[in-house]
Amino acid sequence: MDDTGSFKFTAEQEQDEQMPFLDTLIVRKTDGRVKLLVYKKKTHTDQYLHFSSHHPLQHKLSVVKTLLDRSSQIVTEEEDREQEEHHIHTVLARCGYPDWSINHVKSQMLTRKTKKTTQKRIRQLSDEAKSTMVIPYSMCRTYRKL
Repeated sequence: MDDTGSFKFTAEQEQDEQMPFLDTLIVRKTDGRVKLLVYKKKTHTDQYLHFSSHHPLQHKLSVVKTLLDRSSQIVTEEEDREQEEHHIHTVLARCGYPDWSINHVKSQMLTRKTKKTTQKRIRQLSDEAKSTMVIPYSMCRTYRKL
């Protein structure tokens, strides 16, 4: 907001076939298709919570998970995803993160993904197996013994 209380908006212009949008860098390829990368400003320092800090372990692991999640959700091409993952490893190593912490989070993410895929497939099979069954209602006379 400016001094008058009004919002100001800025618009990014495409430069060199690229345009940033939030955490995403949109890149136009020569064939006209688009690929997405993780975007970081030039002033980004790659400083994250240091592993030797006195924070709970789950906070430190959530740093790893956040970076890996962002990479897997945004990056569209496998080669770029591998490059981003290598960058994450390098940056976190500088912040004191041991390899086991990154591998642990990757393993958890893979387990969750596998579990989700399995549950989705079970629901699909269940939906396919369902069919309609009609049970006719007939009025029965009840006789009392006299």
